[in-house]
Amino acid sequence: MINRDQLVKACDHQLRAAHFKDFTVNGLQVEGRESVSRVMTGVTANQALLEEAVAWQADLVLVHHGYFWKNEPVAITGMKQRRIKTLLDHEINLLAYHLPLDAHAELGNNAELGRRLGWKVEGCLDGELGEGLLWSGRVPEPQPLERLAHQIETLLSRTPTVIEAPSVGEIERIAWCTGGAQDMITAAFEAGAQAFVSGEISERTTHLAREMGIHYIAAGHHATERFGVQALGEWLADEYGVTHRFVEIDNPA
Repeated sequence: MINRDQLVKACDHQLRAAHFKDFTVNGLQVEGRESVSRVMTGVTANQALLEEAVAWQADLVLVHHGYFWKNEPVAITGMKQRRIKTLLDHEINLLAYHLPLDAHAELGNNAELGRRLGWKVEGCLDGELGEGLLWSGRVPEPQPLERLAHQIETLLSRTPTVIEAPSVGEIERIAWCTGGAQDMITAAFEAGAQAFVSGEISERTTHLAREMGIHYIAAGHHATERFGVQALGEWLADEYGVTHRFVEIDNPA
């Protein structure tokens, strides 16, 4: 068991939360009970996850996508009211980290995706490692697009959208950014990547990939961002002895 404020301080420090200019509040978003022994993690703090937390008697819910996004309505009504009421009624803390959890050099979404696929990290194309969001590196050995797509499908348990650039052969250099990062494809191409992997795809992404000459794989916003929050939850379990449970609430996006 750990004091809530001590746990939040540890996560803020580990993820360097104050360093990031983000679209949301990073850190404690809804305050619950002071003592924490059970931590439930998930990608998004939706109602289904909160109900799982209530049933499991979680003290704290830790997510990548929390609440209070820039430009969203500020009134606590409707869906937002029901979610926050669930947390308050059961004294469950809500802790959320967005960009800090994408960028972290060891526990982040990009770090975990690259590690699990065996990619050799060479750095970030938009900042220092641990600060930037667009990662670059090399695959273990030169491989065709079909093999890379199969590896990603096997890891994430879903079929990705694959855009082939006919002028590009086997892949050696790769760039990636989890979530909604499709417009980073130009920077990936300019840095010499032969393939770019992100979560989402837009209509324009297909034409950019084909005409610039870079393979593109959209592996799912939700699917590519499942691993960072799990890694952070396991870190908390190892460091502070809390019980950690990850809950998958499926999302095809």
